[in-house]
Amino acid sequence: MKSLNLAVVGKDVSKSQSPQIQCFLAKKLGYNVDYKKISVAEGEFVSLTEKLFNEFDGFNVTIPYKLSIIPYLNKVEGDAGVFGAVNTVKTATKTGYNTDGLGFELMLKNGGVDVNGKNVLVLGAGGAGRSAVKKLTDNGARVTLYNRSFEKAQAVANEFKGVIYAGQLQNKPYYAIVNATGVGMHETVGFSPVSEQLISLCEVAVDLIYEPAQTRFLQIAESFNKKTVNGLAMLFYQAYYSACIFADLPADVKQAEILFEEYKREQL
Repeated sequence: MKSLNLAVVGKDVSKSQSPQIQCFLAKKLGYNVDYKKISVAEGEFVSLTEKLFNEFDGFNVTIPYKLSIIPYLNKVEGDAGVFGAVNTVKTATKTGYNTDGLGFELMLKNGGVDVNGKNVLVLGAGGAGRSAVKKLTDNGARVTLYNRSFEKAQAVANEFKGVIYAGQLQNKPYYAIVNATGVGMHETVGFSPVSEQLISLCEVAVDLIYEPAQTRFLQIAESFNKKTVNGLAMLFYQAYYSACIFADLPADVKQAEILFEEYKREQL
């Protein structure tokens, strides 16, 4: 049986769910894994790269190093080139990948959220927002992007066809609202990124936050009997795609859905 030595690297990964998800996936996909958490201060990341390439078969990269790792790679593939960010690295070839967009796309698909031909509001123009915007437009959505920094929203909107940016939020109906900001977690627990009135006008509320499992944004949406989706599915699916890359296995969307349901049952 194949054995892989893997890790997740970020500024603070002490609470990361990546190890438990990756160990679960390894067991189900038929290989052994030793998966470590490596928290590293920003000033020390560069000196750590040689260790990562020498000691691990692959590693996941999280905030704030998804861009920092790129100069140390031989190449990037797929969405990593489009996003200019990497979350998965295979050390044998020094190749970088980004599975965040694929995870988001599969979360929508398996969550029964069909955005084709519909108006979707995305909140946040950071890395998660850019991933969401690309996959939404790939799937036929008409996307409105809002970000506190107007210039950042404008830059992302100009990058992807079919995206408009909003200088301010208006209470108008959208099929779905996607929260790709951090509002609702850490020190903003209990806060919603948008008003109750705006939430009441949507059909679906999607929050990329997975801890807490039900943010204030989703609580409000649920109170209006809206469909809600939290970020655990995206976290799991992006990890699934990473695992397939590490283990040289073909990804299968149906398998991913079955494994996610198993994973959730095991957490109960």
